[in-house]
Amino acid sequence: MATGEIARKRTVETTGELTSQEVHIARLARDGLPNPEIGARLFISARRVQYHLGKVFTKLAQRARPRPARAAPAT
Repeated sequence: MATGEIARKRTVETTGELTSQEVHIARLARDGLPNPEIGARLFISARRVQYHLGKVFTKLAQRARPRPARAAPAT
């Protein structure tokens, strides 16, 4: 990995678990950052971010990134 972190070995038991890179990308996506911004922060391409998010969605049985909640109108 570019961060110097050692990747875990893939086994049958870990196929459904998110990698540390996937967790990091998923958290940034959850916070509402677009793929190019996530890529810039992690020094990877937006296309690579999309690849990782696709794997995250598959592992979590989710189809797409949830839309951020819209701000409630001021009263």
